[in-house]
Amino acid sequence: MLRNNRSILLDELILVKLGGSVITNKNVAFSEDLPTIKRLAKEIHEARQEKKFKLIVGHGGGSYPHTPAKEFRTNEGVVDKKSYEGITKVQDAASRLNRIIVGELIKTGENAVSIHLSSCGIAENGEIKEMFLEPIKKLLDFNMVPVPYGDVCLDLKKGCTILSTEQILNYLGKSLNNLGKQYRVSRIIICTDVNGVFTGDPKKNKNVKFIPKITPKNFEEIKQHLIGSLGIDVTGGMAHKVRRMLELAELDIESEVIDAKKPGLLKRALIGERGIGTVITKD
Repeated sequence: MLRNNRSILLDELILVKLGGSVITNKNVAFSEDLPTIKRLAKEIHEARQEKKFKLIVGHGGGSYPHTPAKEFRTNEGVVDKKSYEGITKVQDAASRLNRIIVGELIKTGENAVSIHLSSCGIAENGEIKEMFLEPIKKLLDFNMVPVPYGDVCLDLKKGCTILSTEQILNYLGKSLNNLGKQYRVSRIIICTDVNGVFTGDPKKNKNVKFIPKITPKNFEEIKQHLIGSLGIDVTGGMAHKVRRMLELAELDIESEVIDAKKPGLLKRALIGERGIGTVITKD
């Protein structure tokens, strides 16, 4: 028993975010990219077969919850009587996509389990105030894969809010690392549909520049160039993603933004390769 506990202490913990633009068509409501989801689930499983590490896989909502969230203005809070209907529809939409992700991970052989912020967390003025972590800790002990996702959350000030996956990973990174070596996060991999962070939209302008590294020192200079997400996005776009990861960089948690539409890159990143996309670090 002691040997098993010692083994858990030495395991690396990696957080992965599958972006909504990768796993859905963000311009078409409720449309998942199933072939890409299947491939990414397979890459995750293959990486876990080749290298020993603990894993949490978060994902964005893309065209699923963002559509009703925009209709009911859910991110603004409880604004009228229809807001309560909005809470249910946003949660339902987000959880439907989550079941697809979890289902594909299970098919590969991963023991993945949904984590719903709408029922295990509480927010205050748009930020996570508290999240019940005991189930996540126990799942990691069992070498299972918790799968949280961008979700609606009840809010002590606003009534309700939308929590992005970046907010969730940011909270988990800080909270789990405070619990000691057993749950210490070593790295976060942000999967998008472009090859890192650029000074503009690389899909529309070939002259934009790739940003290989972002630190607190150069963020102020480059943040004006960071593009927002394409399509409907109520959670903030690229600048929001980078800002959240910089907070974790101060805790020595390195992040990297990669293009998960390109086969094999997620697996390479999980195994340990760095410099595939844009690295976000404290120096």
